[in-house]
Amino acid sequence: MRRAILLVAFGASSAQGQNALKNFDSLVRQRYPGIPVRWAYTSLLLRERLAQARQKSDSVRKALQRFSFERFTHVAVQPLQTISGREHGEVCAAVDEAVAQDNLCCQVGVPLLTTEEDLHAAAQAVLRHLPVERTAHEDVIFMGHGAEHHAVGRYADLAEAVFKLDSKVHIGAMNGAVLLDDILPRLTSERVWLMPLLSVVGNHALKDMAGQGDQSWRSRVEALGCQCIPVLKGTAEYAGFAEIWLRHLDSAAQSCFEFA
Repeated sequence: MRRAILLVAFGASSAQGQNALKNFDSLVRQRYPGIPVRWAYTSLLLRERLAQARQKSDSVRKALQRFSFERFTHVAVQPLQTISGREHGEVCAAVDEAVAQDNLCCQVGVPLLTTEEDLHAAAQAVLRHLPVERTAHEDVIFMGHGAEHHAVGRYADLAEAVFKLDSKVHIGAMNGAVLLDDILPRLTSERVWLMPLLSVVGNHALKDMAGQGDQSWRSRVEALGCQCIPVLKGTAEYAGFAEIWLRHLDSAAQSCFEFA
């Protein structure tokens, strides 16, 4: 019997985003020495770009097919996703197909914000990784992706958990849950910090959050007369958030590998 780990991300086109995934890859390999670790990407556009650059660009289904062809039997799958939304459902569907057709034993780890324990750990991670230059009276806004899915409520749950620890730290999302419109009236400091609640820094962080366009979160905060300071670092780059995904991988691997 042969065991392996498949890590799943939306993808990353920037050097910073790719380095963030590489660093997480290193954490997993240190945790599971001797077990092969591979990646799959859910973004078709990014897979096409990687293929054009002659880099590995497997979808979840294709990666699992490769494992089966190479006679692996047990694969623990861990997506670097924030909530159990549509994208996570698609990963699970691809894994179910592999289990049915490729004779693989697979277990999928859950996203960042799944259990009550996750919410507590994520709230602690938010505070642990605030900018060292930020003073206690200054507002900090985290921008998540959001979703048109019932799981989007997890952003609001995290916002509530963080508010209880520091009322100047706000959790929002581009779609659903707590929007920037809900946060702007609460801002009181002259200087506002802006951080992505996204696994890696990509177009959403660079344009929708920190961009110069009229509708970017940065521009909308600055329109209030505040100085806005974006921090371009994804959650996968912070130990506190990475530890949550690693814990979920441990659960998936324990469940999957105990039969190997």
